[in-house]
Amino acid sequence: MSDSINNLNALSPDDRRQLLAIARDSVSHGLSHRHALPVDPAQFSLPLQAVRASFVTLRIESELRGCIGMLSATRPLVEDVARNAFAAAFRDTRFKPVAEYEYHLLNYHLSILSPSELMTVTSQDDLLAQLRPGVDGLIIEEVPRRATFLPDVWQTLPEPEQFLAHLKQKAGFDADYWSDRIQCWRYTTESIE
Repeated sequence: MSDSINNLNALSPDDRRQLLAIARDSVSHGLSHRHALPVDPAQFSLPLQAVRASFVTLRIESELRGCIGMLSATRPLVEDVARNAFAAAFRDTRFKPVAEYEYHLLNYHLSILSPSELMTVTSQDDLLAQLRPGVDGLIIEEVPRRATFLPDVWQTLPEPEQFLAHLKQKAGFDADYWSDRIQCWRYTTESIE
């Protein structure tokens, strides 16, 4: 992954604070208006206007309360965060929509994704050898199945074998499944809390 791409869109401390505020405001807006906070990207810094992908993870204490994101960059980062925060709070089908009483209990974690990089792998062992624990997010796909783990997942699944086995299960495969048709991409994230 090119450092020049990441440096081009480097987020300042103020950008990071603004993104967290946008995420919180979008959930608050969603509670009263039932849609994401509208944002005008032109009102923000160039790094926040850049087309980038993000994930927004919501927790109450240490318990997951919602996580939604995009793997491909399709809209300005500030808009992506606003929409993903709303979706994490109200559209994650694993959870009931966030209730008003929960709003002040939510902790926000934003993951800003680098562009994903297609990996050339010849086997499962080759993939495991290429993975960088604690650094890489991983996407696996064998059409029609696809799944990803953000780099944060390494905190709970620190061994590459575990990480990959659980990701395969998330995609709907058996933990020991492998096929030459599986494609893999890696990416990194910038975390904001």
